[in-house]
Amino acid sequence: MERVPPSMRDKIMSAEKAAMLIHSGMSIGVSGFTSVGYPKAVPNALVKSGHARDLTICVGAAVGDEIDGAMVRAGLVKRRYAHQSNPDLRNAINRGEVEYSDVHISHFPMNMNQHTGKTLDIALIECTAVSEDGLYLAASAGSSDAAVRNADKVIVEINENLPEGLVGMHDIFEVGLPPHARIIPITDPRDRVGTPYIPCPKEKIAAIVLTDLHDQPQQFKPFSDSTAKIGENVVKFLLGEVEAGRLPESIGPIQSGVGSVGNAVLSGLAKSGLRHLMMYTEVMQDSALNLIEQGVFDFVSSSSIALAEENRRRFYDNIDYFKDKMLIRPQEISNHPEVIRRLGIIALNTPMEVDIYGNVNSTHTMGTKMMNGIGGSGDFARNARISIFATESTAKKGLISCIVPMVSHVDQTEHDVQVVITEQGIADLRWKIPRERAELLIENCAHPDYKPLLWDYYNTALKVSAGKHTPHVLEEALSWHIRFLETGSMK
Repeated sequence: MERVPPSMRDKIMSAEKAAMLIHSGMSIGVSGFTSVGYPKAVPNALVKSGHARDLTICVGAAVGDEIDGAMVRAGLVKRRYAHQSNPDLRNAINRGEVEYSDVHISHFPMNMNQHTGKTLDIALIECTAVSEDGLYLAASAGSSDAAVRNADKVIVEINENLPEGLVGMHDIFEVGLPPHARIIPITDPRDRVGTPYIPCPKEKIAAIVLTDLHDQPQQFKPFSDSTAKIGENVVKFLLGEVEAGRLPESIGPIQSGVGSVGNAVLSGLAKSGLRHLMMYTEVMQDSALNLIEQGVFDFVSSSSIALAEENRRRFYDNIDYFKDKMLIRPQEISNHPEVIRRLGIIALNTPMEVDIYGNVNSTHTMGTKMMNGIGGSGDFARNARISIFATESTAKKGLISCIVPMVSHVDQTEHDVQVVITEQGIADLRWKIPRERAELLIENCAHPDYKPLLWDYYNTALKVSAGKHTPHVLEEALSWHIRFLETGSMK
């Protein structure tokens, strides 16, 4: 298909001219998800001109340096929603220079659709092509549909470096507003229920910019002995569930969080003997691409295809092979509780720390400094058939225990955490009372260097805590975090 139809070519203009449609104080809805499919040319022009400041940037997940880095360094961004992971943006947030509100992935487009927050002035969307019907996105969907739906005007970046084979890989479905929201008729990850484009009247498109700029490549830490062991333990747990009759041999669709632990867990599936699995997740990363080729995954539904440079090129070069094995959905659908519960998702996410009763901190260091946004872990943890949190038992070269008496910030409560897995072992917390959870987590998941300290804390709490249901010594629980702030180590 033509990337821009003749009837819309009068809207083509330079990135510099399109950037002039954006003014100080505006709210901009941006495409992109995990640095995939985000606009680059217009943000570059905004940084160069510096004319538009105090901008609110609304995007469902982290985007590349052109927005979350360069625009922040240039002082153009005042407020940011929702997930983020760029170090410059993170530092600006923690210095109080950028106002940041963290939002569940599934809630963010819903909030835009219900107009509970700022009105969007502009939707800035990277596409593979545009037609009279609407916008054909890049290799992500994210919150682009909600941005286009709610913005006053749309600026489209057509990236001519994207393979035209991406056209048709998306499934855009509008839920609508309560109390008349639609049922999402997905009963299998392969189900198509919407359109391959975002509906958008051409009158709403204010500018079309032709670009050839590449996405920022994904960079994940290589596997380590610890992350490989975590993968082995996850597979061991899943195979145990199959043997016990609690999971079918196909085990059900899998969701995996982004990062080296997630990649290692998925890689462990290759050695598991499990075959013909499916994935229903918000981000498909490198290991999943390999598992498709190996016959472990028959199909992957996601909101973004986030790959390292070599694998991205392999995906683009062989897109005809992969096209009928993948589907890209808006984050409101990929992370919707209705679908997660119906499909019986097995959720695999990575915490920063877990406390002895199963509460999880996914976002903050030492309780006050934002690291990354919560992303989709909360959506899947609460609604999954099995909610697994997998992490190495220590961080910072052993100076921090990832199993602590009390987390410094709570993102997922003990009620949403069913299984915790580290390289040390497995703690199945289902149907356990708090004291049983504590004993399992300390004995099975804590690192040997910290296990005696955790047992000392727990046994003291059992003796002196006013309540015996969830025993704590609050001053001592906090002292673990204070000790690290003062000495650089929890030991």
